[in-house]
Amino acid sequence: MNELAELLIENGITISSVESFTVGNFATMLGSIPGISKVYKGSLITYQSETKERLLSIDHALIEKYGVVSKEIATLMCVNGKSILDTDLCVSFTGNAGPDAMEGKPVGEVYIGIAYQDVVVYKLNLTGSRQEIASKAVEFAKKKIIEKINENLKKN
Repeated sequence: MNELAELLIENGITISSVESFTVGNFATMLGSIPGISKVYKGSLITYQSETKERLLSIDHALIEKYGVVSKEIATLMCVNGKSILDTDLCVSFTGNAGPDAMEGKPVGEVYIGIAYQDVVVYKLNLTGSRQEIASKAVEFAKKKIIEKINENLKKN
């Protein structure tokens, strides 16, 4: 996480996160780095569907249609979070960390959204315990955010 923090701070890129099944793991890891307060504005942990609806203004009908474990909801989580928290970049995490299938989606099905210059959502099928699935998702997101920032810096 240090590499990400340095990249954000050096380039003055503000960041936020909206987390569901990771329950603040990304925020905890990023927030533990000295100096990150220069660019880290905050996080929303929207574990229940009702909280996603209320805090992120995600329409109940969309949750009914796609389920919270979906590309569509991951997209809205990072896009709306970016706007609400007023950051350059927002990452979202939604998925099923187990122990049982949810919305017909298997344990380990995860969606990670990144709203930066554009919006991209990654679908992963991870294995392990609840904590292992969350840790793998956070690690994946960190790598993808670094890649996206570096791609953007090369363009400019």
